[in-house]
Amino acid sequence: MEKSCNTIIEERRKGILWLCFQRPQARNALTFEMYERLALLCREMPTDGTVRAVVLYGAGGKAFAAGTDMTLFRDFARAEDAFKYEHQIDLVLSAIEQCPVPVIAAINGACTGGGASIAAACDIRIASETLRFGFPIARTLGNCLAAKNLARLSELIGSGRVREIIFLARLIEAEEALKIGLISEILQDEGALLARAEELAHTVGSMAPLTLRATKEAMRRNRVATQVEDSDLIISCYMSDDFRLGMEAFLNKTAPRWTGK
Repeated sequence: MEKSCNTIIEERRKGILWLCFQRPQARNALTFEMYERLALLCREMPTDGTVRAVVLYGAGGKAFAAGTDMTLFRDFARAEDAFKYEHQIDLVLSAIEQCPVPVIAAINGACTGGGASIAAACDIRIASETLRFGFPIARTLGNCLAAKNLARLSELIGSGRVREIIFLARLIEAEEALKIGLISEILQDEGALLARAEELAHTVGSMAPLTLRATKEAMRRNRVATQVEDSDLIISCYMSDDFRLGMEAFLNKTAPRWTGK
């Protein structure tokens, strides 16, 4: 059974829910509707055994998901716009973490920005040899990641490496990702990647569901126990001249000239 909703293709097959980001012309850049649909699917995931695992992947052969669609930021005029956006991202990532069944990210190609955040929130990540993972916002847009998102990434690959890849706008490739524990396996190509994702989904889906849910939730609670206030940091970036300059430069394919204001 397959259906399309807001450019996410949904297909349930032998107890696995396959969710495909379907905007290949935009390297699967995510819209607000796609974020909302993904969060809803995770929150309303059945626990009766009809779905035992979820696999996320991208269409087109070039990207898992290349972040949020930049054109959506043009309407940001107030602090509330930035807060609403970061709150929506947090709801999506929290929904993935609290999904009652395991979520696997099968990453082929670019996995950046919001796409990288989604992958980091998944339970298992595997990738093809073409993986490029990161948050090049210091070079492209001039915004920032929320503190919760940084905490999640730091737990996964270490705070020093998170700082380094953001400061240098550097993308992590497959071999490094495997070495640092960002992914658990490298597959030769997209076909092998999706075949392995199916194998893993069936394997993890056969495990004791309460054990998996308790482990996921305990790890999430450990991290959120140390939440910090970051609204001032979000405003300082999203309401800045630099954010507007970066967005327009990116959309016009020019290099931004940062002012620090």
